Amino acid sequence: MNHTTKNYRKSAPVHNQLPKESTYNHLIHRRNDTMIYALGGLGEVGKNMYCIEHLNEILIVDAGVLFPEENLLGVDYVIPDFNYLMRHNHKRKVLVITHGHEDHIGGIPFLLKQVNIEAIYAPRFAIALINRKLEERRIRGVKLREINSDSSIQMEHFTVGFFDTIHSIPDSLGLLITTPNGKIVHTGDFKFDLTPVAKNADYQKMAFIGQLGVTMLLSDSTNSGIEDFSISEKRVANMILEITRKASGRLIVATFASNMYRVAQILEAAVQCGRKVIVLGRSMENVVTIGRKLGNIKIPEKCFLTPEQLSTTPANKICIVCTGSQGEPLAALSRIANGTHRFIKLIPGDTIVFSSSPIPGNAGSVNTVLNKLFRAGANVLTKSVLNDLHTTGHASQEEQKLMLQLIKPKYFMPIHGEYKMLKQHRDTAVEVGIPPENIFTCANGDVLLMRNERVFLSSMRIQADDIYVDGNDISGLSTAVLKDRKILADNGLVAVIIPIDSRTNSILAKPVIVSRGFVFIKDSQGLLKEAEMICYNALKERMATKITFSDIKNTVRSSLEPFLYQKTHRNPIVIPVILNSKEAMAQMQAMRQARFQQKQQKETAEEA
Repeated sequence: MNHTTKNYRKSAPVHNQLPKESTYNHLIHRRNDTMIYALGGLGEVGKNMYCIEHLNEILIVDAGVLFPEENLLGVDYVIPDFNYLMRHNHKRKVLVITHGHEDHIGGIPFLLKQVNIEAIYAPRFAIALINRKLEERRIRGVKLREINSDSSIQMEHFTVGFFDTIHSIPDSLGLLITTPNGKIVHTGDFKFDLTPVAKNADYQKMAFIGQLGVTMLLSDSTNSGIEDFSISEKRVANMILEITRKASGRLIVATFASNMYRVAQILEAAVQCGRKVIVLGRSMENVVTIGRKLGNIKIPEKCFLTPEQLSTTPANKICIVCTGSQGEPLAALSRIANGTHRFIKLIPGDTIVFSSSPIPGNAGSVNTVLNKLFRAGANVLTKSVLNDLHTTGHASQEEQKLMLQLIKPKYFMPIHGEYKMLKQHRDTAVEVGIPPENIFTCANGDVLLMRNERVFLSSMRIQADDIYVDGNDISGLSTAVLKDRKILADNGLVAVIIPIDSRTNSILAKPVIVSRGFVFIKDSQGLLKEAEMICYNALKERMATKITFSDIKNTVRSSLEPFLYQKTHRNPIVIPVILNSKEAMAQMQAMRQARFQQKQQKETAEEA
């Protein structure tokens, strides 16, 4: 089908050097250069968002979210910083989605609220997930266009083609982007599986693209540290089928809701072994509903149980598929382990299968759930060297080498991974013969310039901070509030109460300092008294001339913050509280009233 249509720089070293004949002018953006940059996805696993810009057009690839770590208190999502795109809202923007995982589509509702997007192009399964997401947010009027490996998108400066890849979700695509300065290939998330459970990767098209001559490759780095090939999804399917046959009681399987192929395998194995299935967890129910609607899951309605039917169905005829493989406290499996689930109570003889591996950082919460399950007398199976209960959806080193050999890029930029992963992917690229000076290990916000099929690191940099989303705030404007919340949690608060008389521009008494969560007050009286004197002296000096309330607050902060850090190596939030004298307040009120009356009299005179 054809469609016409405050900065903290988390920068990584960029491992490249310019060709010897280059001069500093190569670093400066020229009008006809093609810009390549990431607003998310570099130095992190998640929040993927990559942009290719030429003159008046910006092609955006994916718009994902990052799920917060435990230290981000009260944060629901982390999204990319859209400020650069908002400042260039006059430019034509098209969003292309490689597949339907949250780290690639989760930021779309936030993006649409702030940035003008002409159209969103996405594969079939991703379209279904995006539609559900937009319905939940009550966002309407979005132009969604379905694409497949035979589609092409024609823009003024870009032509986008597609090729099939294998991932843990249906309809994953790689991109070939033709620009005025060269060809770019974006792999999306991918792996190579020689015995796939669904549609295979299009090796022939990838090889053909490589023969055309690719200037730049952007490739998935998530599993750069894993050697050899990843195991086939078919081996996992066979292992799940074997366990399902052998289980004597209820079978409870926890996996990622986003791994649609795995969910389908579990359901098919259960039905094949004469079990009826029930799906628990909102995200799991959504995926199964969409999968059945699109034909990816071919399980008849009669094979599904309702919660009320569980008590009347024999234990050896039940298979429960649920969320919670990462120990999430509110997920179905965690509530089953805690004994708080509304419909399911563990009984001895239950077999519980974790068809997943703990994501880095989740091992502690997973172990907590495992201990509770063992304590309840369940038979618990997890991925180990003795079984094939899980495989990854991302390419390991040998698969990354194969992609590099198929595409044969002149320049290479590893994407989608923490810095360690990007660096390991760089080393793999050097192994297959890409010159080290042609490899760019970048950070979010770094800009590469493509000029006449050559690529350089630009001297410019784009703002690419993390934006924190709290609750229903979809603007990301609560970032400052959440940063303050973290400072309060780490360093506490210091309030400075300053009595003044604004009529005489004088301070009436020494400031009084009250702290919470900063230091133990009884043991720190000397420190607080010294801090009060420092504030008092700074204010006396500053108030020798006429000043404003804003000047007083700035004076307090500038004098107190360095002193407190020097003494305690902590940076509490400093809040100046100004108490003006009663007489001064009365005088200010009278002046305001007089100005208001004068304004009214003037308006009356003009009307007359």
